[in-house]
Amino acid sequence: MSTAFLGTSEFAAAILERLSASAAHRPALVITRPDRPRGRGRRLASPPVAEKARALGIELEQPADVNGPLTSALLARVAPDTVVVCAFGALIKEPLLSQHELLNVHPSLLPRWRGAAPIERAIMAGDVQTGVSIMRLTAGLDSGPVCLSASEPIAPADTYGSLVPRIQALAGELLVRALEESPPFIEQAEDGVTYAEKIGPADRLLDPARPAAELERLVRALTPHIGARVALADGTLLGVHRAALADSHDVGADGGGESGSAPGLITRDGRLLLVSSSGALELLEVQPPGGVAMEASSFLRGHGLPSRL
Repeated sequence: MSTAFLGTSEFAAAILERLSASAAHRPALVITRPDRPRGRGRRLASPPVAEKARALGIELEQPADVNGPLTSALLARVAPDTVVVCAFGALIKEPLLSQHELLNVHPSLLPRWRGAAPIERAIMAGDVQTGVSIMRLTAGLDSGPVCLSASEPIAPADTYGSLVPRIQALAGELLVRALEESPPFIEQAEDGVTYAEKIGPADRLLDPARPAAELERLVRALTPHIGARVALADGTLLGVHRAALADSHDVGADGGGESGSAPGLITRDGRLLLVSSSGALELLEVQPPGGVAMEASSFLRGHGLPSRL
């Protein structure tokens, strides 16, 4: 079955690599988003899918508007049986929806976690499993019928970085199966729909008004690609790469209650703790503004924080 591929992210690049390894389904064309400024220097950089397509020797195009006439003309020229879509990062509309069979690779067990950040949101919510759904792309947000799905456990210590490779491997195998077997599509259930909104600045902030268990999951969900942050007393934001729930005796019997420390950052025996509304989080690896990641103990030796006992 001849294919074309639309994708942008690192996740999509891994799926493209798996698809290209299947000789019968190697894409004739890859379409991704235009190069954009990235990093502190704001230099133009190609999306991960563009870099992967070049490495694989697959024809690459980067139209300014995926829904414009150029994209339609490019796809008409290669005439794929199926257009595979994975993490493109822009809404795909008509006329593409009607012109082609669009098979979307979505990293969640739909209808749970439709939207932009399903893996992060699953970890943040404390889900014990996630997975992959292969679905037909429609005008709704990840609401099309599903032809294949499979689950993947989320371990208590999983971060985004440890979970994603397993999801990528599962997604690649499911996609090839869907192309080879053409299983029937089944409409999604109306019950159990949740939405995985894009991660914004407020989502990254470790708010001591929230329980420590939620904050620990947030750190894992955003490591290593986005990063959680905690506000220091001077208003600057300290990046947090690793954290663990602290024992109750570290902050008092009630954590943030009357007999414990007030919510906020404290130091205790050379350790950096974030006392929350319920329990406390020990920050293990942090990154000061403009600096490099380091053990929290090293940060405290160089910067220090007022101790509250």
